[in-house]
Amino acid sequence: MFKGFYTVATGMIAQQRKTEIITNNMANANTPGFKADQTTIRSFPDMLLSAVGNANIPTERNLKVPMIQEIGTVNTGIYLQETLANLVQGSLIDTNLSTDMALIDGTIPIDEESGKPGSIFFRLEHPDGGEAYTRNGNFTLDAEGYLVNGNGYYVLSDAGERIMLPNDDFQLSENGTIYIDDVEVATLGVSFSANPSLLVKLDNGLFRVNDGEELPSAYTQQGVTFGLRQSTLEGSNVDSAKSMTDLLTAYRAFEANQKVLQAYDKSMEKAVNEIGRV
Repeated sequence: MFKGFYTVATGMIAQQRKTEIITNNMANANTPGFKADQTTIRSFPDMLLSAVGNANIPTERNLKVPMIQEIGTVNTGIYLQETLANLVQGSLIDTNLSTDMALIDGTIPIDEESGKPGSIFFRLEHPDGGEAYTRNGNFTLDAEGYLVNGNGYYVLSDAGERIMLPNDDFQLSENGTIYIDDVEVATLGVSFSANPSLLVKLDNGLFRVNDGEELPSAYTQQGVTFGLRQSTLEGSNVDSAKSMTDLLTAYRAFEANQKVLQAYDKSMEKAVNEIGRV
């Protein structure tokens, strides 16, 4: 009986967490560069149930020997194993702002370990040291003329340096070179992650490498092709219709577990208050 309580409770917890993730995706449906989170639900290992008893041996003395008989397996519940970002490119949105930039995926190699394609990111200088990465190219110029993102993190060049511009009258080529009056100023920093599932997703659409290392430049990676577009933003890749369907499915699953939990509760109430008095 109590195993049923635990199984139902784990189901409710997993569906509640899934609901929170889906609602967060929907809330960021209009956030530039936002990558929707995907969930993986797994079951705990099944338990093998056995019954211990005695078996009669057909002899004159009618001997009995201990015996273990397998009954079957029982599931012990489910859990939300992991949350991974869906790094499929979002739609492109024209903004007519020269400081807005979008990465356009070209040929991205498949990682042999994960079986999934890698991903490219803008390079940012993290205030705690090292680098952070993002697909959100909603940049601007700060008071000192440095190119920064919405959090004030400096955008880095391919050489790992901050990019200073006199004004927003500059041109960004498809290969990432920044020009002012046809003079090359810098090359926009773009990094490549062969296995993006190893990245840690932070707030505001930022990613970092778990061990603190820096990702390699995407310009030098064999088989990686991409482009950049100025005055354009990459939109969120959240599918609102699918997210709403998934949200209703998770809610119904939570509700079904809740009904089962109520049934268990009533059974326990009868066992204590009615059968216990007999």
